[in-house]
Amino acid sequence: QLQLVESGGGLAQPGGSLRLSCAASGLTLYYTNIGWFRQTPGKEREGVSCINRYDGSAYYADSVKGRFTISRDNDKTTVYLQMNNLKPEDTAVYYCQVGKSGPTVQEMCVTGRRLRGSWGQGTQVTVFS
Repeated sequence: QLQLVESGGGLAQPGGSLRLSCAASGLTLYYTNIGWFRQTPGKEREGVSCINRYDGSAYYADSVKGRFTISRDNDKTTVYLQMNNLKPEDTAVYYCQVGKSGPTVQEMCVTGRRLRGSWGQGTQVTVFS
């Protein structure tokens, strides 16, 4: 059974850093992409960064480009999101999600195509002065 466990959220001051982790178990070859999405109350969930587990190609939303870095472990089942130079607008619940083969990582993040149907609880990131 596929499970995603997110961790690493918390409080940070503007300009600070946090590192999120997503440990995936029960993955099959069918799920080629893993990504991070975030949501704030009253807003739609948005794709932040997505990575292909096999070739390492990555996509970043414009709002986080140059500040966030997505990476994967050698086992290709753990994905990290290093968040630097955090801003108050980064405050959100961050979710890890897997995507089926087909879409590029950009398509996965931007359109949400072929994502697994269910979402986990996510991890809260709060950036405040």
